[in-house]
Amino acid sequence: MKLLYYDCFSGISGDMNLGAMIDLGVDPEYLKDELSKLNLGGWKLDITHDQRHGLYGTKVTVVQTKHEHVHRHLSDIYKIIDSSSLDVKIKGLSKQIFRRLAEAEASVHKIPVEEVHFHEVGATDAIIDIVGAAICYHALNVDEVHVSVIETGGGKVKCEHGVLPVPAPATVELLKNIPVRKGGVDFEATTPTGAAIISTLGNVFNKPVNMKILRTGHGIGQKDHPEVPNILRVFLGEAEEQSEEGHDAFLLECNIDDMNPEHYDYISEKLFSAGASDVYLSNVIMKKSRPGTVLSVICEKNAVDTLKEIIFSESTTLGIRCFSFKKETLLRTFEKIETRYGTVTFKRSFYRGKEVSLKPEYEECRRIAMETGKPLKEIYNSIMFDVNNK
Repeated sequence: MKLLYYDCFSGISGDMNLGAMIDLGVDPEYLKDELSKLNLGGWKLDITHDQRHGLYGTKVTVVQTKHEHVHRHLSDIYKIIDSSSLDVKIKGLSKQIFRRLAEAEASVHKIPVEEVHFHEVGATDAIIDIVGAAICYHALNVDEVHVSVIETGGGKVKCEHGVLPVPAPATVELLKNIPVRKGGVDFEATTPTGAAIISTLGNVFNKPVNMKILRTGHGIGQKDHPEVPNILRVFLGEAEEQSEEGHDAFLLECNIDDMNPEHYDYISEKLFSAGASDVYLSNVIMKKSRPGTVLSVICEKNAVDTLKEIIFSESTTLGIRCFSFKKETLLRTFEKIETRYGTVTFKRSFYRGKEVSLKPEYEECRRIAMETGKPLKEIYNSIMFDVNNK
């Protein structure tokens, strides 16, 4: 299982995250090309190599080439993202991060989410930081994101509402129920944008993980501290052993009895494209003995809001049940194996280091069946015979 581990010993901000992702291996030109799809002028990325206390990494600064006097609402942010040509998964994750930010601001100021008036976080640099985070996350194609205890910093910060203590109120709201520590440095180590990104991407917080480190990225921050380097360190690794405790996942369910059944296939495709792990339908008898269907969707935390939006907009349901649960998945590897029909991709699955299954990929068996005209079950059985008798 491929994972990211965020070591937030000196906090996290939007630009530190972009720096760490580039340092980890995301192509900066690819990132720039994807961000240009926002059609949002007046900015450029300044990418340099820098160091703090002898630790070298990548420093990213969003430079505004024209001064903004724009204060945006969440709907304005959504319009920018939705009108872009970005992939639907990147759009969905970007909107999820911004919505968490809006919900935090709404909670702090005791107003509806729709009335939140973004100031600093509505500026171009925050849009670039957040959409850039979604682009990098999908580019790395990881299964889980683990996060250390998050340093929030200390002192005071000047914002649109005046001088406030660190962490800022929105940051506190975003990091509820997430392990943090305060006062390790005397500046704002974790910004609201950084808190929104990490609280959305994170699956597991402050829990030990056994992993093989593949690469390490350092995102250099804008601050300098005499003792603690202002760096975000991120590891890209592979889990050595599946956690016995599993990880948090979510089940979304709704009952539907008034929709054209032909629409379910389209909805399922959209849900899978937006990050659903599984989508399935169950027949039920509803009130007044009406036949109905339960639409069930399993997903990770960072996809919940996007999938809810798809269900509400594409189906006729008036409500969704949302359950959190522990999910254990097998560690999987893929390899090419020679068979009588040529090279076929096989999936091996492991539980606590022991192989529990080996099977060919369905799409490849289907392709061979179509090409040869032989029954699919014959192709599958022949391939498994070849592998088991090698």
